[in-house]
Amino acid sequence: MKAAQYIKAGEIAYQDVPVSPLGDDELRIKVAYCGICGTDLHIFKGHMDARVRAPQAIGHEVSGTVAEVGKNVSDFRINEKVTVRPLDNCGTCNTCRAGFTHICEKLRFLGIETAGAFAQYWTVPARLVHHLPETLPLKLAALVEPLAVACHDVRRSELKPDDKVVVSGGGPIGMLIALCARATGGRVTISEINEKRLALARSLGFDAVNPQQTDLVAKVRAETGGSGADVVFEVSGSEAGAKVMTELARPRATIVMVAIFAKPAPVDLHKFFWKELRMVGARVYEYEDYEKAIRLVADKALPLESLISSVFPLAQLQDAFDYLTKSPDAMKVLIQCNEEIQ
Repeated sequence: MKAAQYIKAGEIAYQDVPVSPLGDDELRIKVAYCGICGTDLHIFKGHMDARVRAPQAIGHEVSGTVAEVGKNVSDFRINEKVTVRPLDNCGTCNTCRAGFTHICEKLRFLGIETAGAFAQYWTVPARLVHHLPETLPLKLAALVEPLAVACHDVRRSELKPDDKVVVSGGGPIGMLIALCARATGGRVTISEINEKRLALARSLGFDAVNPQQTDLVAKVRAETGGSGADVVFEVSGSEAGAKVMTELARPRATIVMVAIFAKPAPVDLHKFFWKELRMVGARVYEYEDYEKAIRLVADKALPLESLISSVFPLAQLQDAFDYLTKSPDAMKVLIQCNEEIQ
């Protein structure tokens, strides 16, 4: 089969590779689309070589159809539309036994620690595969994985209808969080410094603010009787975002830490004490978040098509990474891995 393999920092090679052997409890998926996420971009830049075994296909935001099933797999049929929740947990550590398998102490992330989906076929454990409605377009189904991240983040926030919500960072995940928060009943403001992303947010009906031009804290307090936001999602990963999140939050508010910070950032802990703030981490997703994301995509409840910036063929994965590296305005970029599947 053909696969686009990570070779080293900045280099992808489109190559013939063997199809992985099919285990008794595995599925082989004919990949339709695979999205490029921020983690893939970090891998491309060479930041995660300790976890990736080059040459290796990466990628995990997948949609496709079942091509072959292992002998112990009975609940999937050939040509059925599917997606993959790419978290291979051990099942034996204390965290798994407590039910939090998505943050397993020995977690293997498919497409990072194992071969990924930037290939014509992807062989994965059947227990990690989710059924998709037959009416769901596979192009949109490739957004289930990042949407599941947003569903998990909003669920962790315990957001209630009519809560004032600030999403700090209007990239792909931030925009998906904003969409999920609004669908849950939140009154959402997006904070973003990229003007094209601000324009996209406004075109989707959001209140969107550039904090370098508008006093965001004053605006939010003016809209909430002086109190502040009920929920703040920190998605920017910036020092400025970490600094302002405690200013934005009302007393007893919830701050959800979504971003991955490359280094520790200063946080005003006095405001946590003074306002009795609550901060929760939100990492990847659980089974229920995936199922909710599938329903949201299938029901066309969210304007997801607007978030797709471009689609590249598998042979041009190098070009797609180069495009993303040079295009700070881009949102979701998809890779079409088998051109005959739509």
